[in-house]
Amino acid sequence: MANFAKPSVPRFSVDVYQNEYLPEGGREVNAIVTVTATGGGTLGGGLGAVASGGRPSAAVALMVDCSGSMDYPPTKMRNAREATAAAVDTLRDGTHFAVIGGTHVATEVYPGGGHLAVAGPATREEAKQALRRLTAGGGTAIGAWLRLADRLLSSADVTLRHGILLTDGRNEHESPQDLRAALDACAGRFTCDARGVGTDWEVKEVTGIASALLGTADIVADPSGLAADFTRMMEAAMGKEVADVALRVWTPVGTAIRFVKQVAPAVEDLTARRTEAGPRAGDYPTGSWGDESRDYHLCVEVPPAGLGREMLAARVSLVVPQADGTAQGLGAQGLVRAVWTDDMTASTAISPQVAHYTGQAELAQVIKQGLDLRKVGDFDGATAKLGRAVQLASASGNADTAKLLSKVVDVVDAATGTVRLKTRVAEADEMTLETRSTKTVRVKK
Repeated sequence: MANFAKPSVPRFSVDVYQNEYLPEGGREVNAIVTVTATGGGTLGGGLGAVASGGRPSAAVALMVDCSGSMDYPPTKMRNAREATAAAVDTLRDGTHFAVIGGTHVATEVYPGGGHLAVAGPATREEAKQALRRLTAGGGTAIGAWLRLADRLLSSADVTLRHGILLTDGRNEHESPQDLRAALDACAGRFTCDARGVGTDWEVKEVTGIASALLGTADIVADPSGLAADFTRMMEAAMGKEVADVALRVWTPVGTAIRFVKQVAPAVEDLTARRTEAGPRAGDYPTGSWGDESRDYHLCVEVPPAGLGREMLAARVSLVVPQADGTAQGLGAQGLVRAVWTDDMTASTAISPQVAHYTGQAELAQVIKQGLDLRKVGDFDGATAKLGRAVQLASASGNADTAKLLSKVVDVVDAATGTVRLKTRVAEADEMTLETRSTKTVRVKK
């Protein structure tokens, strides 16, 4: 048996940015919590490495849309086969993997028999040979694809499980309730990146899949770009080291959490995903980590206190919940404080980090609202919302989003948000803006 080095585990750190000062009677405390993992991921061998004792650390399921629409144009199916082959080539030795063909049913393309293959030169070549036999035909039932991926991934004794899903159409062969049930069943069992190719798919379906399964979503408008995108996705997956990391938030008696949101690299509201973790503590899922940094916005309501008083409003730490109900701590924590003062200058100042990410969250919201209003013909409302989006993107330095907005509106004055809706907008441009609306820029520290 080959000898494999045990991959290193990232070291986590937590930094808190806030203005802790409240006026007399003040109750709302806001903080940006920056979580950073270093020393693992791509530096330590990544998700595809094999731990000591020969136990593989990861399993990956590749779900490829093979519905009839993938034949229009015929190059789309060819590009999907080539992209999946590129992703297979990116798998590290020892990673368990499977390829699923998705239509109105889910089919095991490779290796078959309800099993996973182990990545190596021979199995990679076998998988690519199997991909060459893929043809387009049938409908689309994404929930069935996800359930098969879950069954296959759960058959492996691994520490991380990940899916990559490609679709080119709407989920027309099962009900929205069926897809929702599949997502609920798979949530917390594996993470999943989702991609829509072309322009005939539904943005809210694809982004909803990625959101529920703590992955990324994006559009590949031109199928010729699939191979590069799949390679990047798999490289990112191979950089993960720790699965099922949760942000644990403890608050003292009398406090209430208003919300917990990831705000960088993309906006994701985690508030409703809380699971109780003992007295006055709750866990918020963050998925898998490698070498990376993310920002979270925590808003806590505290009981009012007299001038000069101070209190611990929240304690934030990182844990990996265990099957027996315990949790493994990752050795990092941050404190959120509240101090009541009559110094108006101190109590009315807004933390630059909080202000920045409040604007980024609003930016994501008004883009979606503006596009929805545009679709139903409320052009005045759409102009107002997208104008506000242009203003926020400009003020925060979100150049990528500003560029996408400029393909939907003519910008008269970015600073004031004065815009005119374009009379003709390419469908790909509108879908790209909607799909990437939650992507944020980091605050300049």
